[in-house]
Amino acid sequence: MRIKKLELYGFKSFKDKTVINFDAGITGIVGPNGCGKSNIVDALVWVMGEMSAKHLRGSAMSDVIFSGAEGYAPMGVAEVSLTLENDGGPFPAKYMKHSEVQVTRRLHRSGESEYLINKEQARLRDIQEIFMDTGAGSKGFSIIEQGAIGKIITAKPEDRRTLIEEAAGITKFKVRKRESQRKLTQTDQNLVRLQDII
Repeated sequence: MRIKKLELYGFKSFKDKTVINFDAGITGIVGPNGCGKSNIVDALVWVMGEMSAKHLRGSAMSDVIFSGAEGYAPMGVAEVSLTLENDGGPFPAKYMKHSEVQVTRRLHRSGESEYLINKEQARLRDIQEIFMDTGAGSKGFSIIEQGAIGKIITAKPEDRRTLIEEAAGITKFKVRKRESQRKLTQTDQNLVRLQDII
């Protein structure tokens, strides 16, 4: 899976529609202070399913919507689309036949969220599963924010283990195991209640 293109509209400082193409290989985002580098990284992480406003350098999720500037009114929606190229690497089986997959996330000022995969309605979970264990998710190791290397070096062993598990491709299995255990616990509780009734 390769990130091919990022489209932003109304996201943080990107009031107008902005398209960023990513060439193959390693990509670094460089530029002077205040030009929007961190907002590009925030957009990537957000479209991949990040749910913490704090991780997006905000206090509320609505902070991702362009809040206005001198001569510009605030916008009512933020939208980010990410186009992924199936380059033969890790890619969800469901989309293996596609040469490209486009993931879109939209947030309205009302708080309503929309998620799309290839322009069809989807759930946040569907989007998060696309990136799970690829290293490119919202907690992925392939997007390194400013200051993140120092945090990795000084991280607690359990936090480093989480990164290694994601890189090794076992995170999705751990998530599914937790879901299965939760369902089993719920089923056991239902059986106990049924026994009480009988």
